[in-house]
Amino acid sequence: MKQRIFSWCAGLILTMMGPPAFAEQVLVAVAANFTPPFREIAQEFERTTGHQVRVVSGASGAFYAQIKNGAPFDVFFSADNERPKLLEDEGLGVKDSRFTYAIGRLVLWSPNAGLVKGEETLRSKTFKRLAMANPKTAPYGVAALQTMQKLELWDNLKPQLVMGESLGQTMGFIESGNAQLGFVALSQVLDPKIKGTGSRWEVPTDVHEPITQDVILLMRAKDNPAAKSLLEFATGTQAKDIIARYGYLLK
Repeated sequence: MKQRIFSWCAGLILTMMGPPAFAEQVLVAVAANFTPPFREIAQEFERTTGHQVRVVSGASGAFYAQIKNGAPFDVFFSADNERPKLLEDEGLGVKDSRFTYAIGRLVLWSPNAGLVKGEETLRSKTFKRLAMANPKTAPYGVAALQTMQKLELWDNLKPQLVMGESLGQTMGFIESGNAQLGFVALSQVLDPKIKGTGSRWEVPTDVHEPITQDVILLMRAKDNPAAKSLLEFATGTQAKDIIARYGYLLK
């Protein structure tokens, strides 16, 4: 009898410690630049709430097209504020759920510790290929384009450019050696897998338009408690501390 009572109590304790009965899953589309910090945010969110997060990383422009074509995402963390607003205006995003979660920082990075010294590196002849994200699909590509135009280097550098469809692919070009350096997000360079390696130049924010990054709850998840809870968690201290640690500015 005592053994049965002990087993029942132990089971009750385990149940109380486990995920809540209302735990649900949320499918999140995350811009490639935000993937490193979002991994940590998702881990803390799951630990705190018991909800489960599935993450798909890619280019914001591609995600926008996929969502318009019926992709089953619940939440969209974009690398800009334009596409979430379009989704809201088009009735694919929940009205008034959109907000700015971070202001991105552009960086010129190379795995070569002595290569990037600043703006002058772009004017030098010390590299063969320069990687950037496609401005048509990735907001950081727009910022890279604006930077080179502002510095009056766009025409000179065009023959040396290789373009990725997302920042993840752009980083892959640099890490593989297909490009000696490239424009990526500061958050990617501060990823613990890379942090402290290579050389970088943090691009001044006055040479390109602000990289305002918005998140929106999508209509298919308007009644999903996990999706709503994730958006609330993204505004809290834990999430903001992680976001700031990856070099983003907070609005």
